[in-house]
Amino acid sequence: MSGAVLRIARTHFPVTALGPGRRFGVWVQGCPLACRGCMSLDTWAPEEGTAIAPAELAGRWREAVRQGATGLTVSGGEPLAQPVALAAFLAAAATGEHDVLIFTGYEPEELDERQRQAASYADVLITGRYDASRPTRLIWRGSANQRMRVRTELGRRRYEPFLELEPERPPLELSAGADGVRLIGVPTRGTLPRLERDLRARGLDAGVTWRPSARP
Repeated sequence: MSGAVLRIARTHFPVTALGPGRRFGVWVQGCPLACRGCMSLDTWAPEEGTAIAPAELAGRWREAVRQGATGLTVSGGEPLAQPVALAAFLAAAATGEHDVLIFTGYEPEELDERQRQAASYADVLITGRYDASRPTRLIWRGSANQRMRVRTELGRRRYEPFLELEPERPPLELSAGADGVRLIGVPTRGTLPRLERDLRARGLDAGVTWRPSARP
């Protein structure tokens, strides 16, 4: 795995809307699943994003830990579409004290050996393709078919209170950067169209990542 390179869309710290505490977030680039209604169409194309060595990405994570990160969240894109490079990164990032949460559109029975190896570094997996026809209010899940799978004792301690939690308002946050403003979190059904209407009402008719026409 030493020669593996992970293609990512971006990283961000702190993330507070994709798991408990203050987290280092990694969004991988490339998704072969292409779920209808996905809010992150900009992460689909596997040739886009930035190539980074797992050791360099682990260095970013360690810097976030020094700044108070309590956990690591990997989303995308589809993290398990790059299993070898992802496993190399997670092996380098492991501390034993900070939980690892991976979002994947795959179900456990679909994984091959390399994907299972990468997934083995997760304390918690959230699995299943996004299905816009099956809304849910369960925290950190976009549709009712998606499951939060606790895999370790650390995961159980940190995530057990959230397994059946349905907050009145799901956690969301905004991140502003040179490439625009990003919405981080798992919004409930109808949130994105309302946000788009509100932006237009304020004269901000910018492209959004959840519409195919807005893709770069």
